Order: sequence, then structure tokens, then C-alpha cells
Amino acid sequence: MSTNVYDILKERGFLEQETHAEVRDLLGKEKVTFYIGFDATADSLTAGHFLTIMAMKHMQNAGHRPIALLGGGTTMIGDPSGKSDMRSMLTRETIEHNAERFHEQLSHFIDFSDGKAIVANNADWLLDLNYVQLLREVGVHFSVNRMLTAECYKQRMERGLTFFEFNYMIMQSYDFWKLNQLYNCQLEMGGNDQWSNIIGGVELIRRKEQKPAFGLTFKLLTTSEGIKMGKTMKGALWLDPNKTSPYEFYQYWRNIEDVKVEECLGLLTFLPMEDVRRLGALEGADINKAKEVLAYETTKIVHGQEEAEKAQVAAKSIFVHGTKSADMPTTTYPKAELEEGKDLITLLVDTKLAKNRSEGRRLIQQGGVTVNDEKITDFARVFTTADFDEEGALVIKKGKKGFHQIKAAE
Repeated sequence: MSTNVYDILKERGFLEQETHAEVRDLLGKEKVTFYIGFDATADSLTAGHFLTIMAMKHMQNAGHRPIALLGGGTTMIGDPSGKSDMRSMLTRETIEHNAERFHEQLSHFIDFSDGKAIVANNADWLLDLNYVQLLREVGVHFSVNRMLTAECYKQRMERGLTFFEFNYMIMQSYDFWKLNQLYNCQLEMGGNDQWSNIIGGVELIRRKEQKPAFGLTFKLLTTSEGIKMGKTMKGALWLDPNKTSPYEFYQYWRNIEDVKVEECLGLLTFLPMEDVRRLGALEGADINKAKEVLAYETTKIVHGQEEAEKAQVAAKSIFVHGTKSADMPTTTYPKAELEEGKDLITLLVDTKLAKNRSEGRRLIQQGGVTVNDEKITDFARVFTTADFDEEGALVIKKGKKGFHQIKAAE
């Protein structure tokens, strides 16, 4: 391995913390088996997972072996890290379905052929654990005093941390120990919110096996205010095209804050760093060129070149030429409903252009809404199929960047 992947990850902005300084030497000297965990809390991966997937790809490209650990067992509990409330409990069947979907999606990015990567599921060892045996084998190595100082529990202490969730760190640490036994996994990687849990596993292996184990954490994708990136009006930014269309995915990155463009180009694309720095240095209106590159490159990685090109063409046709596109986000109503009429506020809320009716009313009163290129200031205005254009659609525009078309079901 010529270039040390540690240096690549550092230059591109991934690295936050490491448990031991030897991590860099280890990654430069030998092929390392490492793991990243994915709790199966939904039926699709998100933009937050995308960053860790990119790190996995860099590691695999450098000759290291990833283990994608699906959390069929840990999802039964739920990680309290960064959560103010206890995660809702999912059924075992739902979790198994979600884990299968994660495996399918991860296969688009990671090469699992010929042992180049491994997919494992911690349900295989966690769900049949003997509790007394776990306490004897693992519990004796954890100090409750120390666990309570962990960042992942602090937010929950004020509102009440259940014993149910308190076990999560022990379960995740057990995972690392088990993967170390099964596959000689030496390194756990994850978001920086996993730091305390990762340390738990590293120390468990070192105590029980008397051999080295390491941890490395990545930067979390956040806005300049420190809010997790990947949240849209509709909720999470999903990697599943049926939940977030390639066009919406493209638009998300096309519209991010100027100050985040260079960081996201480094983390979420494979562009050479000289290009990342050059694009990130653009100012004023020119930064939009960098955003278009970011949106295109990320969409290409997640959805393929054809979908990226379609999203780019759709965006340009809407923003530059003011024309509609088949790839524009669309909401369809039964024809009978539209013939009776829909008020504009309802349309804004249904299309997620407004969070609620009061926000919709405010947007209209402030002159921020147009329908088929006509500015509408009457929030009680009702639209019917008679208002549709010659192509049979209503195009609602919020500000400069929010577009949505309304159509009648055939």
C-alpha cells in the first residue's frame, strides 16, 4: 500500500479522534480488518450513513477489509448516544427486514465478493446470550462510575436513563470482542458520537485477550449551527430513491450553505483534493458552480451517473429556464378532489413546502409563493383543474429554490 489511508482520511476531513497513536502505523503496514456498525432503525440508509460508507470505500480501496455489522441485536435496545428520548422499540421482524435492506444498499458501495468485505449481524450472538454469563465474562470489566461520565449518557441523565439503554455500551463492546475473535477485527470506526462505545470495546479486547485493538472516529455531518445535516422538510435524506428521489437528493446538496461546500466535497466525493480546494475557494455567485459539482458527484455515487445527469438537467431546466421537468417533485391527487378545489395552504403543507398551515399563510402573505409563475398573496385562494396549465399541472414555487408540481391522477 503506497499511500497510507490514514493520511487520505485526514486530508479529506474525516478524522476526529483515535484511541492510540499507533493506528496510523498499523494502517500503513498491514491489511487491517475493521468494522462499522449500522443499527437497523429504518428500511433505508441516510445521508449520515453516506459519510461512513465513503470512509469504508477509502479503506477498502487501500486494501483493508471492512466488516459491515448490521445491528439486528443492538437495534432491539437502541443507542442513547445523542438522543434526548428513548428510541422506540421495533419488532424483531421489522429489524430483520431493515437489516436486509441495509445489506442490499451497502452492496452498491462496498465489494463483498471473494472475502473482500464481510457482512455480519450481531443478532447471531446477542439474542441468545446468557445474562449471567455476560455479567461474568464482560460486566466485570466495566466500571459504572466511568460509564456514567461517558458523553453518550450525559444528555439522558437529566430526563432519566433506563437500565435497558445503559446496557448498550456493553453490547457494542461485546460486538467488537466477538468480531475480534471471529475475524481478527482490530479496528472499530464510527461517527464521533460513538467515541465512548468504541473505547469500551477497545478496552474489553485489551483486557480479555491481552492484544491490541483500536478505535477511530469520524466527523459528523452538521450545519454551521451544529445541527445534523441530512434533514429535509420531509424528514431524513434517504439513500433509497423511492424515499428520497435522485432529484431531491441532488437538490439537497445543491442548496447547502456556502461555508460547508469544501468540507462536503472532501468527505462525500472522490474528487482530488486540489479540485476540492479550488472549488471551495470560489466566492459569491461562483460558489454555485462548486455546489453543482458537489450535487452531481454525490448523486452519481449514490444513484449512478444516469440519474445524476437527469437530476442535473432537471435542476437547470427549472432554475435557469423556468421550465418544468418530469423529474420535478410531484404530488398527485385524485382528479375528483382537484375538480372540487384545494386551497393553497393545504397544497403547501401537503407538498412539504411549508411545515404547517401557519407557516404556509406567512409565506403567502410575504409574497414568497407563486403558482404557474403568478405571485399569490391571497392565502384563501383555491385552485382547481381549471387552473392547470396546458401540460395538466400546477407548479408551485416557494422562494427561489422550492419547486413542486401538482397533477391529477389519470
